[in-house]
Amino acid sequence: MLIGYARISTDDQNLNLQKDALVSAGCEKIYSDRISGAKATRAGLTLALEVARTGDVLIVWRLDRLGRSLKDLIEILTFPVISLIERSLTIPLAQSPILS
Repeated sequence: MLIGYARISTDDQNLNLQKDALVSAGCEKIYSDRISGAKATRAGLTLALEVARTGDVLIVWRLDRLGRSLKDLIEILTFPVISLIERSLTIPLAQSPILS
């Protein structure tokens, strides 16, 4: 299953751009948060990670929507109980990075 995750940091921002990209990528379920990435507890991300099973694909619009630092990303990839790596969960980006 393709699972999407979107996050905005402030109420001034809008989730529509991210959600549209995730729908275009074929996501069957999309979870989201309206919270700073610096906050450790993100209910939408936690739920997306909990429902993900072996072979599922977690898609994010950009990598910075998933974590604010390399440390955050490593903690997410080693999510408690059964890590995402052990479940072979793939995390592609809905938006390709722009190279300068």
